[in-house]
Amino acid sequence: MTQVIQDAPGAAEQISGLTFALILVRPDLTIHSVNPAAESLIGQSSKRLLNQNILETLQFGESQVNERMQRGEEQLIARGLPLEVGKRKLKVNLTISALQGNPGWRVVTLSDAGQGERFEGDDRSSTLRGPAVLAHEIKNPLAAIRGAAQLISRKLKEKDRSLTELIADEVDRIAQLIDRMQRLGREKAEPVVPLNLHAAIHRAIDTVKAASQTPLRLREEFDPSLPPVLGNEGALVQVLINLIANARDACADQAEPMVVIRTRFVSGLVMNVIRLGRPVKLPIEIQVSDNGPGIDPTVSNHIFEPFVSSKKNGQGLGLALVQKLVRDMDGRISHERDDSGGWTHFRIHLPMAK
Repeated sequence: MTQVIQDAPGAAEQISGLTFALILVRPDLTIHSVNPAAESLIGQSSKRLLNQNILETLQFGESQVNERMQRGEEQLIARGLPLEVGKRKLKVNLTISALQGNPGWRVVTLSDAGQGERFEGDDRSSTLRGPAVLAHEIKNPLAAIRGAAQLISRKLKEKDRSLTELIADEVDRIAQLIDRMQRLGREKAEPVVPLNLHAAIHRAIDTVKAASQTPLRLREEFDPSLPPVLGNEGALVQVLINLIANARDACADQAEPMVVIRTRFVSGLVMNVIRLGRPVKLPIEIQVSDNGPGIDPTVSNHIFEPFVSSKKNGQGLGLALVQKLVRDMDGRISHERDDSGGWTHFRIHLPMAK
């Protein structure tokens, strides 16, 4: 039997398959070509990007970047660099490489340095394992404390039971907090199947509306042609409940509070999933937006970390759990603030069911 050996992919196919944005820049700083990941990151098609001046298209937050780009031959590597693209504010990792033998030509690479990425060596699961073990050890004595409070309450007069009720209530609150910690530390992901994205969104909306004390002003902007996504319905509904409830709370004090949920198909977005040993395309986007004042800038870069919260009485576990559930579905979550428009956006990207 003759074995057919396929030719290795050409340079164009290799560049198209890259998970980071790649831009080829001419000596006059105009864009010669971009790969699909660059189209996704910048939010414009290659037809619109070609022949534009890169420093006019990408507004870097450091003047040194512009100076080095204009000098032409210098190499540059930068991490966590502020970048503005239109009205969007990002943080990116940047490299600028000169092409030997082609004076003035450069290759620029960009990758999102924001939340939700998963890289090899990511030790989040190990850092969360410790709190999960601790949570397990705390729950047993908590149950005993609650039981003792109930026994004492039976022996007290009605007017004296308020303290035992307070003890029981606080124990319940701590137990709920510990349940969240245990869910964060759980390593085994729930199974994923093809599911209807908009049905999951509507389930989450109905739940948030039922729990809201005031009417929820919400606008849906759905793409009805989206195919099924690959995910876990229970986990996705929980993620959306958290994001929609957070958006509701964030804009509650506005004169005209508004939550907007959008869905759309995006091309070019890819994430490396190390445990699968391959890149996964994430073309399905869900965006939950609110017109509130935004997240406190002092914590905005750490909002998905456990015990970090911008809420006055927040426990800081909601978004950490959201990120874990999204990652378990091989998805990605990020957030961004549009100061000019007055909106905060949370975006989830999920794989499409085959």
